[in-house]
Amino acid sequence: MTEPTTPPPAQGSFPGMPERLYVASPSRLLAYVDCPRRYRLQYLDRPKPTPAPQRAHTSLGIAVHNTLRDWWDLPAQQWSASRAMELVRASWVATGFRDEAMSRRWLERSQRHVVDYLRGLSPANRPIGVERTVSLRTGSIIVQGRIDRLDDRPTSDGGRALVVVDYKTSRRTSTEQELRTSLPMALYAVAVGAMFRRSCVDVELHHVPSSTVVRHRHTTESLQRKVAEAESIAADLKRADADYAERGVESPHFPPRLSALCGWCDFRAHCAEGAAHAPEQSPWAALEPDTAPAPGQGRASPAD
Repeated sequence: MTEPTTPPPAQGSFPGMPERLYVASPSRLLAYVDCPRRYRLQYLDRPKPTPAPQRAHTSLGIAVHNTLRDWWDLPAQQWSASRAMELVRASWVATGFRDEAMSRRWLERSQRHVVDYLRGLSPANRPIGVERTVSLRTGSIIVQGRIDRLDDRPTSDGGRALVVVDYKTSRRTSTEQELRTSLPMALYAVAVGAMFRRSCVDVELHHVPSSTVVRHRHTTESLQRKVAEAESIAADLKRADADYAERGVESPHFPPRLSALCGWCDFRAHCAEGAAHAPEQSPWAALEPDTAPAPGQGRASPAD
């Protein structure tokens, strides 16, 4: 009987070398979970297919995030409603809106939302990180991402607690379940804890349009489960990436995952199945009706 032979090492490696860690962002991991086809189009295909133009809700979200980033650079004596409105206006772009009038209405609305949200902040409680890049290394993956804000707050027992804060600008308010099950927020908490060599179990979603805050406190066990989830997704991705490198678009690892989100997909022009499954949403659809905030509708829009 012929003895099995050991396959030669991969190019650029030697026998006994440790396996290379898989590097990804939380967005990349979740892109594969949401739709393997979109993942392939967004991260693997070269040349990269041209995505759809930026949508209105994305333009709005970028402007608000930039404002909240720049706000903390201001000296306390410059904190005012008018200054906040100036920051929103300076970051505003009209890309994706139906017309100039719609862009102007949402600019004014966003200015009011930001001013109302900022009233609850104190210059004495400045964050220790704003749009800070964090990284988590395990035995099999490296996860890198950027957090909106990192606070170091006093606790009721006289100690201090690190809190990861993420801003939300969608029309639907955030929920505790959304935060509790969020893979990115859990990974950011673990990464912060490792980087600062302190426990970090508190995460928050700040919904700017309503000035509401959703909080969740993880346990060591719940964070470990999220890390294991990320490692499992990364293992699938590693296999899929390797198969793509060998077989290209013929790889069976990237089927479309058809859902209502196909109507919002930035790469629907390159996916016949998705384009046939759901009608294309207009670039401003997530902000309709253009009058008052809409109630929560589940996961029908990426702006949620």
